[in-house]
Amino acid sequence: MGRRIRRHRKGHVIVDLDEHERRILRDLAEQLRALLLDGSEPSLRRLFPTAHPDDEVKEREYQSLVHDNLLEHRLATLDEFEATLDAATLTVAQTERWMTALNDLRLVLGTLLDVSEDSVEFDPDAEDAFSQAVYHFLGGLLEQVVDVLFSTLPPPAK
Repeated sequence: MGRRIRRHRKGHVIVDLDEHERRILRDLAEQLRALLLDGSEPSLRRLFPTAHPDDEVKEREYQSLVHDNLLEHRLATLDEFEATLDAATLTVAQTERWMTALNDLRLVLGTLLDVSEDSVEFDPDAEDAFSQAVYHFLGGLLEQVVDVLFSTLPPPAK
């Protein structure tokens, strides 16, 4: 995958996606929103991690404290991601939202595909080849966003 997201020398971030790629991202964001609002999909488990796997009572208490805030944050991030999907340039703050949204999309899709470290290779003959390709596309975009955001950090103090 070529560079789709890169930092301009003037500081903003250039997004070079074609309409088909933007449509895929828009569709994925809509699907994730529906899953989040439904709340019962097991593929969301990576977005709402377990803190107390061995204590059901503590886990329920923990989820009751954090779940709604996490959900609100994820939905707000999706709103901002969707609002900027047609943009040719992004601010650094908008790029941070893209990073979060792309990561959420990739985590959920990876869970649905049952991706593990042993199964990261793309199989063009698999029944779910399109979903695998989208998963790898999201990974490539996420890597580019992280590279751009890394380039905005100040140099380490000496």
